[in-house]
Amino acid sequence: MDLLGNLHYGFSVALTLQNLLYCFVGVLLGTLIGVLPGIGPLATISMLLPITYNVPAVSAMIMLAGIYYGAAYGGSTTSILVNLPGETASVITCIDGYQMARQGRAGPALAIAAIGSFFAGTVCTMIIAAFGPALAGMALKFGSPEYFSLMLMALVTAAVLAQGDMIKSLAMVAWGLLFGIVGSDVDSGITRFTFGFFELLEGIDFVVIAIGVFAVGEIVCNLSDSEQRQVFASKLGSLYPSREDLKQSAFPIFRGTAIGAFFGTLPGTGPAISSFCSYMVEKRIAKDPSRFGHGAIEGLAGPESANNAASQCAFIPTLTLGVPGSATMALMLAALMIKGITPGPSVMVEQPALFWGLIASMWIGNLMLVILISFSSASRRRCPRSSQGR
Repeated sequence: MDLLGNLHYGFSVALTLQNLLYCFVGVLLGTLIGVLPGIGPLATISMLLPITYNVPAVSAMIMLAGIYYGAAYGGSTTSILVNLPGETASVITCIDGYQMARQGRAGPALAIAAIGSFFAGTVCTMIIAAFGPALAGMALKFGSPEYFSLMLMALVTAAVLAQGDMIKSLAMVAWGLLFGIVGSDVDSGITRFTFGFFELLEGIDFVVIAIGVFAVGEIVCNLSDSEQRQVFASKLGSLYPSREDLKQSAFPIFRGTAIGAFFGTLPGTGPAISSFCSYMVEKRIAKDPSRFGHGAIEGLAGPESANNAASQCAFIPTLTLGVPGSATMALMLAALMIKGITPGPSVMVEQPALFWGLIASMWIGNLMLVILISFSSASRRRCPRSSQGR
């Protein structure tokens, strides 16, 4: 009964006109950002974070969360139609999604991506609501050794699962720790690595790094990209998947949701890792692995479900432990601290409207995203054309 009562309270918060408007703005911006190649939710939230200064905390978090999981939805569109991922987690979707578009099956590909994302988002929102309070209660027993071990596990996991040389990954983790200790010590007030600059007394702002490394760099990189790609919008065809498509996609969607939920709750990982793992699992257990890379619908359904599941389950360690699961979640923590809210297990007790309102808004946002994607796909079907773009 407590869970149902809390959810009822959350929906009463999320269904206010103001929060519905911010939720719609968030998912709309997230979908548009997911479609735009190279921008991604991290750069978008970095640039929009100052806007939330004069917005209530609940509305601000609902909008930022909508941008985050909305980008996971929208990133599949350009991956399928243009072979250009809107964000990192949608890279794997290009492999089979684009081949389906070349075969005249762009409609079923978009539909399966939407179905998988909606199912994963709904299930993972239920997971947050069901297990978030229990995890927060356990987190109240955490002391310094437990938080140190959790942080160490997150850093090592991020280094091990990163692509490329593991030594270089560990070196980047060490560099991040060195940048993190710049500024004044919280306990003693001693300055560290400020070199006489007063601007560094409060440390290196994460928002500044995010905008400089991701936002500006990605925008300049995309402005200089002259690569040409073909849009297969003229072969969109039917928007409804066949029974065979649904049958082949059902178990990959379930498996992708489970994989995404696992990696989403693990600090230091992101949606990209879960989508790649889901693709590898589907290819390994497939009866005919040679189909992958040539339009196998399982290679689309699993990663898209894992992508969205990880995006939403990443809120579990962020809200209940105060430990960000990714760089985007770190910005979410920054938004909370801007509002004077201390991230961690006390959020559920001290800010119940924020916690349960955010959970309820995820259900509403997922429904809004399905409507938006269905509307955009129907518009493409009424106005088919093939275009050559840069």
